[in-house]
Amino acid sequence: MKKLFLSLALVAMSALSAMAQNQVKYVFYFIGDGMGVNQINVTETYLAALKGKIGTEPICMSSLPVVGMVNTYSATNGVTDSAAGGTALACGKKTKNGAIGVLKDLETPCTSIATWAQKAGKAVGVATTVAITHATPASFYGHQRDRNMYYEIGQDLCKSGIDFFAGADFHRPNTKEGEPSLREQAKAAGYTILTGGYKEYEKKGRKADKLILFQSDYQNDKLGSDHIPYALDQDKNDLTLEQIVRAGINYLMGKQKDGFFFQIEGGMIDYACHRNDIGNAINEVLDLDKAVKVAYEFYLQHPDETIIVISADHETGGLVMGDGPYELRTDLLKYQRKSIDELKWILREQYKKAPKKFTMAAVDKQLRDLMGFGAGIRLNDDQKGRLEKRWQDIEKAIAENNATDSKPVRDRINDFCETVKHIISEVAHISWASGGHSNGYVPIYAVGPGTEVFQGRIDNIEIAPAMAKIAGYEAE
Repeated sequence: MKKLFLSLALVAMSALSAMAQNQVKYVFYFIGDGMGVNQINVTETYLAALKGKIGTEPICMSSLPVVGMVNTYSATNGVTDSAAGGTALACGKKTKNGAIGVLKDLETPCTSIATWAQKAGKAVGVATTVAITHATPASFYGHQRDRNMYYEIGQDLCKSGIDFFAGADFHRPNTKEGEPSLREQAKAAGYTILTGGYKEYEKKGRKADKLILFQSDYQNDKLGSDHIPYALDQDKNDLTLEQIVRAGINYLMGKQKDGFFFQIEGGMIDYACHRNDIGNAINEVLDLDKAVKVAYEFYLQHPDETIIVISADHETGGLVMGDGPYELRTDLLKYQRKSIDELKWILREQYKKAPKKFTMAAVDKQLRDLMGFGAGIRLNDDQKGRLEKRWQDIEKAIAENNATDSKPVRDRINDFCETVKHIISEVAHISWASGGHSNGYVPIYAVGPGTEVFQGRIDNIEIAPAMAKIAGYEAE
């Protein structure tokens, strides 16, 4: 066994040595937050089911030639959080859960591959579908003992000098009383901030010295500064991850530096899986895959100078395909047209605007149109009974609270939608272990010169240093 490991190590060292002779210029690093092996599997199983097949229909990322599995435990926990997982992926160092860009002593900073790329003269971009100060993107530029120090992390961003940022917004941008907002500090640091989507980028973004691309203020007012809308909930005016990647490539190429490093997070996979919202989770994986396709188009134009690496910080939800019977009905998930979070918002607004018209019949119509209940999805007596019980709880809360926007009524509507969510998983024969993270393997996919080193089973701290070696950055 020792001889086998020694042979594998020699092969890896030989491959890295060969890579150093032919360093690439363009590096894409995709991270699917919460995207374990089964998140990919259920997505491909769903696509096959839509075609009437038992099996899988490969997506772009899983079709790349290099495939491996990644361990995700942190320095202090068997199950990592996104801060420790992000730091491992960004810096190649294990740390304590909750820490951003520092070692487990919570004091010693560690630099990321984004910094290594900067020092190598590359243009650098960091993008996400959640707040730009959330744990995963923050791990590429921040150094804080606690991931919840959003204001301090935002200040790290302003000092980073990174060329391009994109995401929902800063999270909690005004938490330090008497100090300027993070937007004000970013502008003072030379960043142009755009909130008009891809069209505004085309008009104003290309010539910016440093650029931050955020979603619209309308969406921030509706969702908070936490995330852009789920792919299921987006309309034509919303900023998408695919647009972010197109804008980022265009902008980074325009910097006319010696190549670029571009980190892109599909952060909403994690959100959907925390909520055990299966149809939503599948659409978030597909949304990330659309963004990967944009990078792959670029790769096809520059195949000898580009690498694409895709992995995840951890698995979320303990997703399992199968709940006892030896069957799956993932095809039924096509009827879910909105996220469960959006369904909650729709029903709360429906009650708020017309409380007298808020009836079970009106809600049944929404469930038929948005979830397929009574249309493509037939409920059994137990499922119908559970929904009826939840509706009775809503009626009781309405009777006891006259206000059209009372918290008890909102809470009961939320409970109703939670039952809807559980039923959707049931009819598809999907089960979940929890609403948290697991220590399940996550995948790694790659294409480009030298990426063969990612085949097999590796640890998450091996990824960034190996990418740096391929690209000619000096890892620290």
